[in-house]
Amino acid sequence: MDTVKLTIDNIEVNVAPGATVLDAARKAGVDIPTLCHLQGVHAAGACRVCLVQVEGQRNLQAACVYPVKDGMTVRTNTPEVRAARRFSVELILSDHHQECPTCARNLNCELQRLADRVGVREIHYTGSKREEILDESTPSLVRDNGKCILCGRCTSVCQQTQGVGAIGYSERGYKATVGPSFGRNLADVSCVLCGQCIHACPVAAIRERDDTMGVWEALADIGKHVVVQTAPAVRAAIGEEFGLPAGTPVTGRMVTALRRLGFDAVFDTDFTADLTILEEGNELLHRLQHGGVLPMITSCSPGWIKFCEHFFPEELDHLSSCKSPQQMFGAVAKTYYAEKLGLRPEEIFVVSIMPCTAKKFEAGRDEMASNGIRDVDVVLTTREAAAMIKEAGIDLSCLPNEEFDAPLGMSTGAGAIFGNTGGVMEAALRTVYEVVTGEKLVELDFHAVRGMEGVKEATVPVGDVQVKVAVAHGLSNARTVMEKVAAGEADYHFIEIMCCPGGCIGGGGQPIPTDDAIRAKRIQALYDEDLSMKLRKSHENPAVTTLYEEFLGKPYGSKAHKLLHTSYTPRGVY
Repeated sequence: MDTVKLTIDNIEVNVAPGATVLDAARKAGVDIPTLCHLQGVHAAGACRVCLVQVEGQRNLQAACVYPVKDGMTVRTNTPEVRAARRFSVELILSDHHQECPTCARNLNCELQRLADRVGVREIHYTGSKREEILDESTPSLVRDNGKCILCGRCTSVCQQTQGVGAIGYSERGYKATVGPSFGRNLADVSCVLCGQCIHACPVAAIRERDDTMGVWEALADIGKHVVVQTAPAVRAAIGEEFGLPAGTPVTGRMVTALRRLGFDAVFDTDFTADLTILEEGNELLHRLQHGGVLPMITSCSPGWIKFCEHFFPEELDHLSSCKSPQQMFGAVAKTYYAEKLGLRPEEIFVVSIMPCTAKKFEAGRDEMASNGIRDVDVVLTTREAAAMIKEAGIDLSCLPNEEFDAPLGMSTGAGAIFGNTGGVMEAALRTVYEVVTGEKLVELDFHAVRGMEGVKEATVPVGDVQVKVAVAHGLSNARTVMEKVAAGEADYHFIEIMCCPGGCIGGGGQPIPTDDAIRAKRIQALYDEDLSMKLRKSHENPAVTTLYEEFLGKPYGSKAHKLLHTSYTPRGVY
């Protein structure tokens, strides 16, 4: 049978065998509410919100897991269905810590919207609530079990999409909870702090640590020269927090908003993305020419680095020694830039705006400091930056465009695409090809490393060498690649790995919701920005060239290595 024909609310629809009633309803344009369901990741039928009436069945059925049958008749809006949904939502709310006005997800909460949709106006079921567990053990994530509704979406993303399994169900019945096993905190297990659980959570049972107050205090401190850097993926997403369509490029408006917040200088992480390519590209060439460890693997994604430290500690030598662009920026800002202004490193306060919750952890690593002074002082997510802009009464959506400040605000299209899966690889290939061959690339777009396929492979001729590369995004895909590396079966020269699906544009600190359709629009926004740039190759960035001439010396030289490179820490699995 090629298709299954059924009727939903008197609408005939044909779907593929194996589809669920929810799939069929969506194809028919019928909106069935869901809560525990997460498309393509988690379907458990646990919350009982998607209940429907199937003709011939004695009980109501969960549409997200009930398979279609030929000739089936389904009703989604009967009095019995509406009453059952309202009953389910009331039961969930009866055990939920209802702190909506002060909640991080207020006005962007699936449970809040659902309660309004099904008509819950009072809770008929009262009594004691489950014990609240507040886990603030990490610099990135805060886990609040008082708000957990036991939907299981976070556990599925952690186990399936990311292949980490740091959280799961414990206990049963009324004592059931979601979190690390044996009552541990997140800091005590192999959590990589990627924040994909935040996107999966329909409420605020897990959220990023709010560091905005530290930035407000720095901005008010007349003794601090406060600078901000913005990651490439932020400009493709922050507009969503102000009602703009997903993928709306707002680079110039974002710069204006940050300048109006009071930052002394507004810089671009794309500058040090270009710098990273010079360092990383030359490191790769050094390994190729001097028998270094291959394949070399990118080190820009802190969630991926922590994953490797936990699950593949014996393979750490494969990682590039380059700091991430965020950390390179901080190091340059507190040395080169400080010298230009005649300031001491401790007088420069560096704020990062990142799409990533793991960047908060990265900034606090012992390796990311010089003489006791951190490279980066505070990391804000895209969401936190938007909240600060809103708190200041600034509407980003209608601001004029302004330019980044010099010199750390100059960048190329290669830096812009760092936010996409495959972007680091493509930027590196543009530079490595021209450095090795001395020839100009005619075609700058390496389509073989683009797209949402989990693992992508390509072979690129660079002079006399056929350079074999691989790109992976999402840690389950990274595990697949790393198992080949560990087994000695990976014949690649260079591998790019990004922790989050889609790359940084899908980071745990990006606006909610983030799904595949939204990821695709953000990705296109960065490719469009690349195409619009006059300079599209990292080694053509004149500000980076000047940085080497005035301060660093040569790429991958001794001074650059001391300032811009680092090492990693075997952690093991807990």
